[in-house]
Amino acid sequence: MSTVKTMRAISQDVLGGPEVLKEVELPRPEPRTNDVLVRVRAAGVNPTDWKHRATGGFLGEPPFVLGWDVSGVVEAVGIGVARFKPGDEVFGMLSYPFGHGSHAEYVTGPARWFAHKPASVDHTQAGALPLVSLTAWQALVEYADVQAGQRVLVHAAAGGVGHVAVQIAKARGAYVIGTASAGKHEFLRGIGADETVDYRETDFTEAVKDVDVVLDTIGGDTSTRSLRVLRPGGIVVSILPVGSDDFHEEAARLGVRSLRMLVDASHSGMTAIAKLVEEGKLRPTIAGTFPLADAAEAHRLGDTGRTTGKLVLTVG
Repeated sequence: MSTVKTMRAISQDVLGGPEVLKEVELPRPEPRTNDVLVRVRAAGVNPTDWKHRATGGFLGEPPFVLGWDVSGVVEAVGIGVARFKPGDEVFGMLSYPFGHGSHAEYVTGPARWFAHKPASVDHTQAGALPLVSLTAWQALVEYADVQAGQRVLVHAAAGGVGHVAVQIAKARGAYVIGTASAGKHEFLRGIGADETVDYRETDFTEAVKDVDVVLDTIGGDTSTRSLRVLRPGGIVVSILPVGSDDFHEEAARLGVRSLRMLVDASHSGMTAIAKLVEEGKLRPTIAGTFPLADAAEAHRLGDTGRTTGKLVLTVG
């Protein structure tokens, strides 16, 4: 086992803009029973990171180290870990929301949070995938049970979750419709979208009909309005876990289904995602990479809400 006792991490003492983020030195964690210690090589940055930085979100008051995405190398394993050994390349999502801390040189977590990194992608690509891919997989496959030939509408389809959801739905054999600004339609067609809707110019409830599944990544009235485009028995899955009761009441009135969810760490989900990657059916689009020390720059870009794909911190 390495004799390293400390590590670099990105922390904050107060809530606020990207400027509150700073590089600090913290004790390196040690793996407990059934845990792995992972040396982080790359870690995605997601909207939930900049929201927690600004508001505290589920985490309350700082100090805290953000980050849920991990791709890296197993440094050590705790007692009882049979799935991995030191030197294995792994990727996964730390338990959301309270397992945060991947914007650092090392993380620990239960072995069941991780899977073997697909050999066909590097750590930067693998580090972009876990949170967005698990979100899309759980929404579309585990909850909505998307089947071949079904019609799937993905909101904000060029975003982190959205562009992965398009690919997962296509891999399931669905007909995929994506909403995005006009400048991103060519990108969406390139990753498999069958139809695109410019949300700035067109009311999607008028342009889209007879949908089996809607993935709502926006929330607010988009959740409730999305119910109107469903076939009888169809489902809107919203990845925004809280919102108006109108969503569920309107679904019951229309004879359709409504569901709110939060992503959950999952070895089986990560393994399914790794298989899609190895089959060439899923690739993240990287909007930008930043060294760990420049995490604030990644947050500044994320705050614009205009990125296509994922932002990733590279470590080491």
